[in-house]
Amino acid sequence: MSIKSSISLTEQQDAFARSLVENGRYSSMSSVLQQGLELLRQKTEAETVETEALRELVQRRLKGRMISATEMENRVEDMIKRKRRAVRVDT
Repeated sequence: MSIKSSISLTEQQDAFARSLVENGRYSSMSSVLQQGLELLRQKTEAETVETEALRELVQRRLKGRMISATEMENRVEDMIKRKRRAVRVDT
């Protein structure tokens, strides 16, 4: 089912959308806008999934074993040294 809706576009948006229709990439302005909305919907859904995954990761980390800032600094330093040795960068 299609729903008619009135929208406002900037001159640049209108010109871009019309150029897509004129160049044959889309059959109508409606098609351009529908595709744009579909991409925005997909992006929003992906961001929601990513945000939830990050929340879960943070919660797992908060429930896990904590280490001190000193221990973390030591681990980071060790990692940097290993990486430098792996690529043979002088320290």
